[in-house]
Amino acid sequence: MSKVEITQRRLAATARGVGIMCDFYIDKAKNAELWDTEGNRYIDFAGGIGVLNTGHLHPKVQAAVAEQLTKFSHTCYQVVPYESYTEAAERINAKAPVNGTAKTFFLTTGAEAVENAIKVARSFTGRPGIISFQSGYHGRTNLTLGLTGKVAPYKLGFGPFPADIVHAQYPNELYGVSSAEALASLQRQFKTTIDPKEVAAIIIEPIQGEGGFNVTPKDFLQGLRDICDEHGIVLIFDEVQTGFARTGTLFATEQTGVKPDLITMAKSLAGGFPISGLVGKAEIIDAPAAGGLGGTYAGSPLALAAVLAVLDVIEEEKLCERSQQLGDKLRARLESLKDKIPQIRMVRGLGGMIAVEFMKPGTNEPDPKFTKRAQTHALENGLILLTCGMYYNVMRFLFPVTIEDEIFEESLGILEAALTHAAATAEA
Repeated sequence: MSKVEITQRRLAATARGVGIMCDFYIDKAKNAELWDTEGNRYIDFAGGIGVLNTGHLHPKVQAAVAEQLTKFSHTCYQVVPYESYTEAAERINAKAPVNGTAKTFFLTTGAEAVENAIKVARSFTGRPGIISFQSGYHGRTNLTLGLTGKVAPYKLGFGPFPADIVHAQYPNELYGVSSAEALASLQRQFKTTIDPKEVAAIIIEPIQGEGGFNVTPKDFLQGLRDICDEHGIVLIFDEVQTGFARTGTLFATEQTGVKPDLITMAKSLAGGFPISGLVGKAEIIDAPAAGGLGGTYAGSPLALAAVLAVLDVIEEEKLCERSQQLGDKLRARLESLKDKIPQIRMVRGLGGMIAVEFMKPGTNEPDPKFTKRAQTHALENGLILLTCGMYYNVMRFLFPVTIEDEIFEESLGILEAALTHAAATAEA
């Protein structure tokens, strides 16, 4: 069946609100490559939005899930538990850079991990208030949309959102906001908006994802740690997109010099299988009473088999080091194009979590049209890229860290050609 026929069926049968980027349909995939139903090949720099750090169908992940399927697929962990849940928690606890002895529990989606982080923080502190940040993203449920600091398209028409959430200023020097200014703004909110003694948690991404791959300054994170310690507030790092070798370390937190109380996990935790988790300081994780946490599909045995395989692959294939090497190569290529592509305003990121922000030449005006032209040209030539940022003028790169060297080089060639084309067709 042609993609036109499939599209007609899709439009008739599925919800309009689920936005679709590509006009083709996947047939098969392997590592960093995928093929559509008409046999066209693409290189995947979207990675299912950061889910495929270990690539499409890594052999060890595939084998681990296949083996688990010969045993059982589901019991609901809260009814009949299984050892893999404990083993995965033990391995994550041993590596998680949290503030104290760690414990972990598993869920299914990133939004669930964030919601449960808030539940745990409120249970531990007995307080209602939550502070999140402008341009941050934490999910699509009602609570996590309330935490998210970006309106379109996520929050349009979906309110009202939960009370007791304050959006604080995020430090972004490119847009004229220093760490000191953002911290001072937060202190003013303690005077004008919310008593810090009513705040259960502060939640922040060490690198903003949807917000534009903005690397949160270390001094700002340390300032938040100090504020949390002073007022008895739980500090949560949302690592749903940054975790599991994306940034050159298992967790981006490791590069901040700051230890949070809780860390949310999902996306590349299981190499494409749906699972999420919350790891944190044991006394905080244990605040809810038995029965207060969980979910029917939480900690799927199939996904946990994938988790254990992913952790093995990251270690055995040295994917943290590989992520750093690939990120350095991509960053260098983008930096080398600045003279040729005047729209490049900033290249930023950690490890393999790299983005480039485009502005109209000689200005600080975001250029989403340039970004879209480059993305479209790349897709037409077989490279799948994602954009992000408050103004959609940021291109982010979420290639599998397992990508072969020759395919990575091919991708950089397509990317350069796309940026060159976009610059050449810029409006006068």
